Amino acid sequence: MNWKFWQKKNNSDKPKKKKTKTREWVDAIVFAVVAATIIRVFFIEAYTIPSGSMERSLLVGDFLFVSKVNYGARIPMTPVAFPFAHHTMPLTGTKAYWDGVQWKYRRLPGLQDIKRNDVVVFNFPEGDTVVLERQDDNYYQMQLRGESKESIWSGFNVVSRPVDKRENFIKRCIAIAGDTISMRNGLAVVNGKTEPLVGTGGFGYNVEFNTSEVNLKLFEDMGFKIGPTALPTTYRFEGTPDLIKELKKSPYVKSVTEDLTPTDEQDILIFPHDKNRKWNLDNYGPFVVPKKGWTVTLDSLTMPLYERSIRIYEGNKLEKVGNDWILNGKKATTYTFKMDYYWMMGDNRHSSADSRYWGFVPEDHIVGKALFIWLSVDSEGSFFSKIRWSRIFKGIH
Repeated sequence: MNWKFWQKKNNSDKPKKKKTKTREWVDAIVFAVVAATIIRVFFIEAYTIPSGSMERSLLVGDFLFVSKVNYGARIPMTPVAFPFAHHTMPLTGTKAYWDGVQWKYRRLPGLQDIKRNDVVVFNFPEGDTVVLERQDDNYYQMQLRGESKESIWSGFNVVSRPVDKRENFIKRCIAIAGDTISMRNGLAVVNGKTEPLVGTGGFGYNVEFNTSEVNLKLFEDMGFKIGPTALPTTYRFEGTPDLIKELKKSPYVKSVTEDLTPTDEQDILIFPHDKNRKWNLDNYGPFVVPKKGWTVTLDSLTMPLYERSIRIYEGNKLEKVGNDWILNGKKATTYTFKMDYYWMMGDNRHSSADSRYWGFVPEDHIVGKALFIWLSVDSEGSFFSKIRWSRIFKGIH
């Protein structure tokens, strides 16, 4: 392959001039950028864990390699972009892409389909609209919490982002296209079967001690995250079921109860944000995860669940006129999905912003499969203990 396609060919018999050092460096840099971009887009990409939503499977400071080959590499949908930057230039804070050219979603053949319990990197579905001054927040959740759309748009800089330039998230796939999903007392139920939390996954627990003089550092060293409650001898622990078994053996522990939301308590922040459904973080459903070719009836029960997928993700004009649904200008009673969708959740079930809050992940948002950790850094560790050596080259399951 001619990597020097920008150079004019010279068919004369004149002896070639020796390249200058500057020219050699330019050639080398262009080659390196092109080669690295091809590898990053079509084969493998580095990713950093920014939050604790996947603890203890993945820790803040883990550096991963994400395979584009397993599920098939997605052809860039926003082809004009600065190399090695995602959506924002690192120094200037300006856009790292130009969305004047947009390509349709296409994906190369992969080695496998997404399976339940795969750890997947994807573009955040509700990252289509972003408040620049509050990028860690969710534009739609801000409104659900009571902030008006008008105040957000007038008080902040709000931008829209194309699919492949939305923030990257990493979660575990709990349900695939066509599955029926629900939550019962904090555990996922898929197709009628309770899915056990992976060994490293965690919940929140209220732990009551029989004394107020407790050395919490001992329990933090066991692997718990600990926070206060309104009671002087009770604390909120986050940890795995196996850690809780060890905790219960302590003579200082009086009681341990799961910090679960009651079944009859509604949380409007939980998808699909429907006042007629008393759903919350630990109890909701059941409903079907959309699958390509699956047909759903358009009515008041289904539309809170599927309207955004039909209208935003699949690009249809959908509105309700009286008692009728108008789809692309015509009255419709059903809709057949064009894409597969997935239900993604964090292993740290009570500290994860996931599908329970914002719903389905469309197939065109899928980036790749997390393979292994190539470096892990503890920012709170001392100089000699910052590197978590035991996690280097650890596979992700």
